[in-house]
Parts: sequence; C-alpha cells; structure tokens
Amino acid sequence: MRINVVKYSSALLAAFIVLFPPYVVFINAFKGREEYALSGIFDLPKSFLNWDNFRLVLEVGRMGNAFKNISIIIVLAVVLNIFIGTSLAYVLGRFEFKLRKFVIALYAGAVIIPGITTQVAVFTIIKELGLFNTYYAPVLLYMGTDLVQIYLYLQFMTNIPAELDEAAMLEGASLFKIYRSIILPLLVPAIATLTILKAIGIYNDMYIPYLYMPAQELGVVSTTLMKFSGAYSAEWNSICAGILIILIPTTLLYLVLQRYIFAGIVSGSVK
Repeated sequence: MRINVVKYSSALLAAFIVLFPPYVVFINAFKGREEYALSGIFDLPKSFLNWDNFRLVLEVGRMGNAFKNISIIIVLAVVLNIFIGTSLAYVLGRFEFKLRKFVIALYAGAVIIPGITTQVAVFTIIKELGLFNTYYAPVLLYMGTDLVQIYLYLQFMTNIPAELDEAAMLEGASLFKIYRSIILPLLVPAIATLTILKAIGIYNDMYIPYLYMPAQELGVVSTTLMKFSGAYSAEWNSICAGILIILIPTTLLYLVLQRYIFAGIVSGSVK
C-alpha cells in the first residue's frame, strides 16, 4: 500500500512539474497588455476568446514567414544528415580498415568538447565561405551527424546480413548501388526515429539561427519571439501566445509519431 502511495505521488508530482509551465503560458496568452500588468501570472484571464495576442504575433512577428524559413532549413539539413549518417554507418559497419576505430573515437571525442568553445572558429569559417545571413549557414551546421546517430545506425547495420552485399556484388552491383538499394531501405526504422528527433531539435534551436541569420527576413519561429522583448521590458502576454503557436506543430508531430520514436530507440538498443 505504501509503495503504491509513493508511486502515484511521484507520478503526480512529475506530471505537475511538466504541465505547470505550459499551463502558465496558456492562461497568460489570452490576457491583454493591461490585464497582464494588473493581474497575477497565475490568475485566469477574463476571457479565453481574446485572440488579439495571437493576431499580433502572426502579423507583427511574421510567423508565416518564420515557418517557411524553418521548414526550408529542416528539409535541407535532415536530408543531408540522413545521407551523411547512413553512408558513414555503411562504411564503418561493413568495411574493416586501419582508421575505423580512430574515426569512431573522433566522434566520441567531439561530444566531450563544449560547442561554445569552437564558436569563434566556426563563425569565422562561415563568414569566409560567404554563408553568413543565408539558409546555408544553419544547414551546414545542422547536417552533420553525431555519435548517437552513428551508434543507432550501426546497431541496425549489425542486423543486416552481409550475405546480401555479397549476393549483390555477384550480380554486378556497385558499392553505391548496394548502399542505395539494400542498406538504406533496411535502415528506415532508424532513419524515421532520427529524422523526427533531428527535426524537433532544429525547430526548437534559437542559438544558431540568431547568430548566423540575424536578417529580419530570415527569422525562424524561435527568433521571432525576440521581437516582443527589449533590453528593459518584454510583452510576456504576446510571447506566451507565440509560444503556444510554436508548440502546435511539435506537439502534433510528437503525438502522431511517438510510437515510431520509442520503437526505433528500443529496437536499436535491443539489436
């Protein structure tokens, strides 16, 4: 009995911690500027039919343009990320060569290095390549694969019989043909999982778009919210409305595709 009490109490506490911030954002999104200033942040709005903040965010924040920009970046970066990650996993998982372990060690070592320590060098490279204030700067930074992706792909690779490669070679297939026709289709579960996680990560990131695409016309959903805050004040009611608008795509995507996320991760760990 006591174990059940502790278990359910812990579950309720965890649910409260997770759901309370979105609840505060939700109730304040429907308050006008004056109502927000005169009421407490935990007070309910006078009306949940006040859509002025949402209209302001969509018009002044140019949220439609922001969604277009982030969609272009996500599509380009994810497609290139899939190609780099799966082709690298194909090489590391199918071929034995002297530097194989060294390459894996380099990816493992990169995880240890704080990203902020390399930003000056990265910014200089982007600037010299002429990619500053273009879509290509974040695409170039996002498209790289990481250690988690490599290991997940490699786990799936171990379950693909090498005899399939040998049979294809006997039929005259090239290495690229084997990769495209055999390896890539059989990696679809892992690709689906990592595509979702990568897309959500890019969608929620603010640092890279803010640093490498400061132009107003290149704003994305995360940097758009900065239009409603200044050095000494912020329109928190409008920011809350913007946060709700931004949350809609990721929430729907997660609810629809969550089984693929869990299935891919669990399947990869089992393999």
